[in-house]
Amino acid sequence: MLNEPDTHQEIRDAVRQLCKQFPDEYFRKIDEQRAYPEAFVDELTKAGWMAALIPADYGGSGLSMAEASVIMEEINRCGGNSGACHGQMYVMNAIVRSGTAAQRQLYLPRIASGELRIQSMGVTEPTTGSDTTRLKTLAVKKDGRWVVNGQKVWISRIQHSDMMILLARTTPLDEVQKRSDGLSCFLVDLKASIGHGLTVRPILNMVNHETNELFFDNLEIPEENLLGPEGKGFKVLLDGLNAERTLIAAECIGDGYWFIDRATKYANERIVFNRRIGQNQGVQFPIAEVYIELEAANLMRWQACAKIDAQLNAGAAANMAKHLAAKASWEAANVCLQTHGGFGFACEYDIERKFRETRLYQVAPISTNMIFSYVAEHILGLPKSY
Repeated sequence: MLNEPDTHQEIRDAVRQLCKQFPDEYFRKIDEQRAYPEAFVDELTKAGWMAALIPADYGGSGLSMAEASVIMEEINRCGGNSGACHGQMYVMNAIVRSGTAAQRQLYLPRIASGELRIQSMGVTEPTTGSDTTRLKTLAVKKDGRWVVNGQKVWISRIQHSDMMILLARTTPLDEVQKRSDGLSCFLVDLKASIGHGLTVRPILNMVNHETNELFFDNLEIPEENLLGPEGKGFKVLLDGLNAERTLIAAECIGDGYWFIDRATKYANERIVFNRRIGQNQGVQFPIAEVYIELEAANLMRWQACAKIDAQLNAGAAANMAKHLAAKASWEAANVCLQTHGGFGFACEYDIERKFRETRLYQVAPISTNMIFSYVAEHILGLPKSY
């Protein structure tokens, strides 16, 4: 099953051609070994896809958010897992939007060329979770440097990043009028920091997703590594988070189409009781339903992309796109597994792997309930619930 050609067909064709070099067997082996798809990410970088959102003036591709989302979608639709590399897209976007001229000149060309990877964003903490404004990691200015103490959890791809964006409180919570004030973002050189004030502890999890717990013990960060205005890091963070949610929506859409393609193919080929199982309404109706839901989620994805590209407030659209796409992909995963029956659990079919991968997005990078809270408060005008 193929989508009709669209305005992004050239990008789709190019990404699909690259992905052909990395078939199901490649990602299956990576998953079995709990390894990182280094060769795949290297090829994406060489082809310029990882520099999609970096302006051409800095050596990037200068693509729109809509075009970047197509790259992520196609990786997942081809059976890959964008979770290994999507961080570079949205983390780097905060430098493009909020970095000083000197920071953009120093980092963006090196990220575009592949010399530097910036795949990590240090936000979540063990005791605050999604309540970002109450985070406890502190950064104090001392002798022309920032000194950081605290802890983070579920911080991804540290082992395959050179830089990380860190969110820390620089003004105590009881000294600000708004909880979102007094937070600042920093660019952290991971190679220089690990073992010198930063300790990394990997977290083994049900998905082959490289994630970690971080401990900061008097980590020193140069003053010039402040990203955006001091105390306004929450706004800087949003530039990355809206991009993150929109790109992940696109990945879920890619997953959803992958599941529907596999379910449809199997239903057309599998013969039971002398008839194709896809002839039975009990099999075909669930596939048709998730296809409808996925198409609707796709429309919300394009709306979120349009708002980001127009530099409008994309919070609502990005959150809703992520929710609808994650829900549709998870429902498609269930339908695909059910269509295959016992074979869906066999690793050689890759369904169980993709099933686990797409399940993550009901929880991260923002949980479904937090999206409901956002819509209730910021769109419907209901009282804040937490």
